[in-house]
Amino acid sequence: MTQTDEPFDGRRWHDMGGQPAGPVPDDQHDFSIWEKRIDALMVISSTKGYFTVDGLRRVLEDMGPDAFDTMTYYERWMASINQNLIEAGVYSTAELAQKMSEVASRGNTYGDAAGG
Repeated sequence: MTQTDEPFDGRRWHDMGGQPAGPVPDDQHDFSIWEKRIDALMVISSTKGYFTVDGLRRVLEDMGPDAFDTMTYYERWMASINQNLIEAGVYSTAELAQKMSEVASRGNTYGDAAGG
């Protein structure tokens, strides 16, 4: 958690209700395949009982203001889902690191990595 010298006004960094935030983009965009997969992973994980929407929100809200400034919506979701799955004992950080290393060794393209 990031400490500031500013007095606490009862809001955390993610609570933007009533705050100026500029215009809301109203253009539509298609989701990337990885964003759709993150959404599907959230549905599957919560359906299996590994965590709830409250668990997802807990991790999102504890990430700190830097995460909200530097990560996209689905990047934050991915980090939250991962943290919840580790806390649920689905896999360990060591197992995740090993799997990520295996996937990275398959190649530099998405197609290479997906083919293994």
